[in-house]
Amino acid sequence: MNLEEVKASLLAGKAELEARVERTHKHTFQKDEPVSANFNEQIKQTENDALVRALEQEGLDELRQINNALQRLEEGEYTSCSSCGGDIGEQRLLAIPYTDLCIDCASASD
Repeated sequence: MNLEEVKASLLAGKAELEARVERTHKHTFQKDEPVSANFNEQIKQTENDALVRALEQEGLDELRQINNALQRLEEGEYTSCSSCGGDIGEQRLLAIPYTDLCIDCASASD
């Protein structure tokens, strides 16, 4: 596994997520339009705002995981399971590059 390629991929994903989180945050907190006088429109706006906040939280959670993976890369622990210390496995890391659990530990935590 080429760890430099992994790092580049994680950094690219991080930049993309940071941009998405910034857009969703602006959408939620910096609205230029007033609240609609139409009650049905207000309901739709509220539902949309809730969805945008959920997307923002998901992005923040994934950013935390990517930052953790980058730190593990720097510390030389990227391929080690944070739970059991065993090898995570290249195929799992290719599928989920920010995971810190081997397949057995991930299955046990579900």
